[in-house]
Amino acid sequence: MQPRNAWSFDLPRPPARSEGFRRSRGDATRTLVAAMKAAGRPPGVLVSASAVGFYGERGDEVLPETASIGQGFLPEVCLAWETHADVAARAGVRTVLLRFGVVLSPAGGALAKMLPVFRAGFGGRVGGGRQWMSWISREDAVGVIYHALMTSGLRGPVNACAPEMITNAGFTRELGRALRRPAMLPVPAPALRALFGRMADETLLASTRAEPAALLRSSYVFRQPTLGECLQHELGLRPKV
Repeated sequence: MQPRNAWSFDLPRPPARSEGFRRSRGDATRTLVAAMKAAGRPPGVLVSASAVGFYGERGDEVLPETASIGQGFLPEVCLAWETHADVAARAGVRTVLLRFGVVLSPAGGALAKMLPVFRAGFGGRVGGGRQWMSWISREDAVGVIYHALMTSGLRGPVNACAPEMITNAGFTRELGRALRRPAMLPVPAPALRALFGRMADETLLASTRAEPAALLRSSYVFRQPTLGECLQHELGLRPKV
């Protein structure tokens, strides 16, 4: 298994940080695969973790694993990342290319950064809020990795995201509801672009409606298939009645 997280929520900024971001993913994978090929007894499986950023900005298009690559910096990084991992497949190692959505955990990442704002009652949609968000619970992220390791028939690209598709506006409503706080203060797109430049359009404002088709075909059972269930579980909250 490739030992690193798919994405940090901290956005890389061009040019130096973007290039470092690209190298850190590609170089680590290339080094690991080279070591596997050089081993006298290579492992039977490689699980590589990239991201649904592979698909780029796609509007309302539903994106199974067979969908084409998108355009932009993040799709390019994902392609290079997966290309390095695929060398293991060509050497006869069963290779699973997990494409993670946003992993939701209060311990870190996107959700941890959002919680203080939402708990204070200042949360809201990002940009227009119509962009689709691909997400997965922390428990299911671990479950999918284990499933990939143990399921001999699973190989190639696998979207590691929940089956419930939700827009950014829907996500913020669910988070506000779970915390019993209003979620009506939008973050305008121009402000995000001023802060993050082009990376705002490729991450926070991009619409990626990924579908976990390969996982469902391989009989993976999601522990938190809906966002409401995920937030209640991860935040240790009682359902609102």
